[in-house]
Amino acid sequence: MASADDKSYDDINVTPMVDLYLVLLLIFIIMTTAGVQGVKVNLPSASKASSPKLDQPKTQAITIDTQGKIRLNTLPVTLAELETKLGQLKAATPAVPVVVRGDRQSQYQGIMDVLDVLGRVGINQIGLATQPAKGGK
Repeated sequence: MASADDKSYDDINVTPMVDLYLVLLLIFIIMTTAGVQGVKVNLPSASKASSPKLDQPKTQAITIDTQGKIRLNTLPVTLAELETKLGQLKAATPAVPVVVRGDRQSQYQGIMDVLDVLGRVGINQIGLATQPAKGGK
């Protein structure tokens, strides 16, 4: 008579392997999101029309938050400081691209002030950051 201990196991227990994969996935997600830098703003929506890609490493990001505070690549600046720094960047790289990121709740005047500074400095490669439209439009 055979006992219960002599029973052969036909299947493989994959639970430890799945646990390992989930831990590795979690570590990958945390490391990926930790490397992203920037200031969080609630971007307005726009159509899905194609826009020029500004993925060059020299792209400068100007962010205007809901309080009207201006940041150049996450560093807080005033309009005068922004004009000075952009003038220096324009002198070093004449075709410097700039992305303006304005919160949808921010004052429109703040965005217009930044665009006015960009015009005075002579920067003409300007992108306005938006989110894709919701609902398939």
